[in-house]
Amino acid sequence: MRRFLWLATLALILSACAVGTSPPAMEEGSPTPKPTGADEPTPSRPVVEDLPSGARSEFETDFTMHSVPFSEISTVLAKDRIPAIDDPTFVGVDQADDWLASEEPVLMLEMGGEARAYPIQILMYHEIVNDVVDNTPVAATYCPLCNTGIVFERVVDGEVLDFGTTGRLRFSNLVMYDRQTESWWQQASGEAIAGTLTGEQLTILPSTMIAWGDFKAKHLEGQVLSRETGYQRDYGSNPYVGYDDPSSSPFLYNGPQTADELPQTARVLGVELNGEAVAYPYERLEDVRMANDTVGGVPVVVLWGPGTASALDSARIAEGDDVGAATAFSRELDGRALTFAFADDRITDLETGSGWNILGEAVAGPLQGRQLEPVVSVNHFWFSWAAFQPETRVYQPDASSADFEQTTDRAKKLMDVSADS
Repeated sequence: MRRFLWLATLALILSACAVGTSPPAMEEGSPTPKPTGADEPTPSRPVVEDLPSGARSEFETDFTMHSVPFSEISTVLAKDRIPAIDDPTFVGVDQADDWLASEEPVLMLEMGGEARAYPIQILMYHEIVNDVVDNTPVAATYCPLCNTGIVFERVVDGEVLDFGTTGRLRFSNLVMYDRQTESWWQQASGEAIAGTLTGEQLTILPSTMIAWGDFKAKHLEGQVLSRETGYQRDYGSNPYVGYDDPSSSPFLYNGPQTADELPQTARVLGVELNGEAVAYPYERLEDVRMANDTVGGVPVVVLWGPGTASALDSARIAEGDDVGAATAFSRELDGRALTFAFADDRITDLETGSGWNILGEAVAGPLQGRQLEPVVSVNHFWFSWAAFQPETRVYQPDASSADFEQTTDRAKKLMDVSADS
């Protein structure tokens, strides 16, 4: 029965990607269609065994270069069947507020004083947006099957790359390609896994998946990816209804066995610093609301707050269950590491008694107006994070310990002092 349901889902996705109109003319930089019958090897196209279906006829790159077995890669759609957005346009917060519900998730990027929101309701149907923010070429990406929203700097060895969708999956995760060399890139890691650029690594930029209401509260002058994409899509709908149900299985997953410490589709925030990887399960963060930790020698704090809808639950994204949002920051400020606590529905640092929000902003107390430095963190389903970070540690709060109780008591006393003053 489950197999039938996912086959039906695949048919729906194919239909969604095929319906509608493309821009009337091919824009400069658009991918050039390959001639049919191009599968025959030539001196410049050596034979490579076990290539994924259609790879040779759709792509021109050196497939003798690859860092992963091709048997791990599945062909689901044709190249560019899910069309990337190459010439994005943006609208202001007021205009976007007409069609974005407060609890809808957006991927937020802040660079050089600019703030961009990429609504998941649009990324759901395009998966890649080639953009330029603060004069930096970036690619905002989203893989709905892994719930991974990641922003990359799209410059490698001084060359600007433009990305599209290969129509292939590895470990159920989007495989992208660059149009300059047609090398294949793993979205979950930003690594080139096949083709001329194999082994190259994209720089991952700090970004956050948060509720639209949180974005607009912080960035009234922010820019929002417009629905005017040149394609007709039912933006706001979810073609993956019920995909994040804890009892569901990943779609077309062909990878390492997932450790049973968490359900396969449990939401985690993944942080990897200096070779150490940690998964912060949402269900555990919800209990404690913040996690003081050290990852790769870096003091970090992971914050969780309610109010963000699941994009993969209901038929309309705005009606999805409240799964909350998680963010990660360095705890170091002005040369010292802060210690955070949650008490009386407030996040407070014990050093100054300042109050903080989920975006790492001090909103009350001596540090009001200060901002914590974000660290790179990525939302994943557990199966995805575990597949790409098999040596991960899983965060486990010890909420029953004396240290936790003392920290909470101290936070309450600091809030009392702050209120009296």
